[in-house]
Amino acid sequence: MSLKKAYLLIVIVLLIDQISKIYIKTHFVLGEDVTVFNWFKILFIENEGMAWGVAIPGAYGKLFLTLFRVVAVGGIGYWLYDAVKKNSSAYFITAIALILAGAFGNIIDSVFYGVIFNDSQSEVATLFSSQPYGTWFHGKVVDMLYFPIWSGNLPSWLPVWGGKPFTFFNAIFNVADMAVSTGVGIMIVFNKRVFASHPQQ
Repeated sequence: MSLKKAYLLIVIVLLIDQISKIYIKTHFVLGEDVTVFNWFKILFIENEGMAWGVAIPGAYGKLFLTLFRVVAVGGIGYWLYDAVKKNSSAYFITAIALILAGAFGNIIDSVFYGVIFNDSQSEVATLFSSQPYGTWFHGKVVDMLYFPIWSGNLPSWLPVWGGKPFTFFNAIFNVADMAVSTGVGIMIVFNKRVFASHPQQ
């Protein structure tokens, strides 16, 4: 797989990711949801930290997380370039490209959204607002994809969690997160093909 094709994949993922986020941000109030199917909802939330809502407390926690993402994307970008240069398998290059696109997609939120959107609390946000909700590098990541495939109470005979309410799948994520997960999934599921050795050209 060539570097041009990898870049094209990254651009496509980024466009889908950002268009979906901007649409949600400018059409939904924070916490608003739309049921598409019983097992799929569009639910607008904002993520302050990293995956699964993990955040570092303190005034500089968010800045550290954003800068960490920027450094990580630089490293992944070099990883992609090196993989193409070494004529690695298309599986491997595709996986890295998806991971890079996903990481970069969430960086855009973290770096820019705080200065181009106003708050979504109790109102629909405006793009390029004169009253932005944050500052550079302190934006919130927009999440909206929710798949509550099953909800109910767990069997009472289960230890610890027995009888308690449970939802599967409970995570809320975005297209960028999907790209990262898909890239990692390709590496795991197609491990032998991903890391197959190819002669350098």
